[in-house]
Amino acid sequence: MPKKYFTSKITRLVFVILVCVFFVFLNPKGFFDPLRGVFLTIASPFQKIFYGSSQKVGELSAFLVSISEIKKDNANLSKENNFLAGEIARLKQVEKENTTLREQLELLPRDKFSLIGGFVIGQDPQGSESWIVFDKGQKDGVLPDMAVIVSNGILVGKVAEVYASSSKINLLSNPNNFINVVDVETGAKGIARGEYGLGLVMDMVTQSEALNIGDTIITSGLGGNIPRGLLVGKVKEVKISDDRLFQKAVVASRIKFTQLETVFVVK
Repeated sequence: MPKKYFTSKITRLVFVILVCVFFVFLNPKGFFDPLRGVFLTIASPFQKIFYGSSQKVGELSAFLVSISEIKKDNANLSKENNFLAGEIARLKQVEKENTTLREQLELLPRDKFSLIGGFVIGQDPQGSESWIVFDKGQKDGVLPDMAVIVSNGILVGKVAEVYASSSKINLLSNPNNFINVVDVETGAKGIARGEYGLGLVMDMVTQSEALNIGDTIITSGLGGNIPRGLLVGKVKEVKISDDRLFQKAVVASRIKFTQLETVFVVK
């Protein structure tokens, strides 16, 4: 009971104070002007403190907002810088590729052949120098069995498969390649193909024909789409077949197939 009585008194007191404050500030007919003046005088220091604090809180809030905006601006600038850095790198690569193509085209026999130039975009993952992927395809006029060259008419392979915008090229060292070739010095004819363990060989040369170390091997132009006169390589070793009916020459190409970057398809 005493506790309930005490709570009831406090409630009535708070209610009376609130009513008084209400009438003082409502101030009907200026009746409470003296009391209102005393109240405002007493409250003035506290009002200054609260006003100053609110100003500081407002300034702090504005400062925090500005920091947040600066962070956003910095993030946007960072994204723009990254984008520009990527664009610069891409343009440098395009410039390098164009320079490389121009340099290669100056070495190629353009007066003899119609060429489709482009870049190597893939290669045999096993590193066996078996095939590469070229960034030009059917839409560029590439067809199966076309010769693929570099520099001053050096043969590196022929087109094996053609897709819409790319092609697979079997290199000379690929065992699936068969290209008719001839020895420039002796006139001996044979077939250039890849052979595991030896790389590139000139096979099926009859015993009656001469093959010598250092001889130059070129395409003969017989059959298929491979024109005559493309450089294949030089003889570095001559072997006799087991049945002793044919000779076989190991041929060294001037080109490192794993380092190919630009190639040209002969149309």
